[in-house]
Amino acid sequence: MSRIGNQPIPVPKGVKLDINGSFVKVVGPKGTLERNIRPEIGLQAEGDTFIVVRKDNSKRTRAFSGLTRTLVNNMIVGVEKGFQKKLSIEGVGYRAEVKGSFLNLSVGYSNPVEFALPKGVSAEVDKANNVTLDCIDKELLGETAAKIRAVRPPEPYKGKGIRYADEYIARKAGKSASKK
Repeated sequence: MSRIGNQPIPVPKGVKLDINGSFVKVVGPKGTLERNIRPEIGLQAEGDTFIVVRKDNSKRTRAFSGLTRTLVNNMIVGVEKGFQKKLSIEGVGYRAEVKGSFLNLSVGYSNPVEFALPKGVSAEVDKANNVTLDCIDKELLGETAAKIRAVRPPEPYKGKGIRYADEYIARKAGKSASKK
């Protein structure tokens, strides 16, 4: 039994949730998000909350009920507050700067890498080493952050590269430590 799928989805004031069959649209102060949900899952209104309703009780449907509840809740939180991801750039001469809808990354290659930010994702750079990404869609934000990190993933010897701000990189000793 899905414990997450059984929890009600609170809808705060200022956020409007429209359900049309398997199509869900959430409108809030920060924007609008839309998503199609699985046909075996439904949403039912109960006052200012919504409850995920399963059409049958198969294992697959129970799993999708928890997923659907989390996706819809993330849509509601996104249009109300938004989401943020922080990246840290480490290395001598490594830096980033925002130019319009592009993020220019100087991360040790012969030419800077121009990363096109998707529509809806905004970036802000402070101290040329810390990148903050903002978006109302949590899925798009995570995907964008992963693509930026993949430009120069952190390496374990010196720790150079692009990493999440809260990420820990396990360091290795290197050649000189193994010669003893």
